[in-house]
Amino acid sequence: MADEIRAEMVANVWKVVASEGDALAEGDTLVILESMKMEIPVLAEAGGRLARLAVHEGDVVQEGDLIAVVGD
Repeated sequence: MADEIRAEMVANVWKVVASEGDALAEGDTLVILESMKMEIPVLAEAGGRLARLAVHEGDVVQEGDLIAVVGD
């Protein structure tokens, strides 16, 4: 079962940490967002493989936008 990770706020994608195909453990950082001069890590909610990364450094995400899909 795939787990979609979505943005919780409007933010800039400051840094992409993980790559598609990476094995992830629960709590691993996928990307770091920047909003109002704060860095907000986006974490894997469960272990698995990063099936899809939907953002790139410099992108602006809106609340609810897809950031990544983690699958088995």
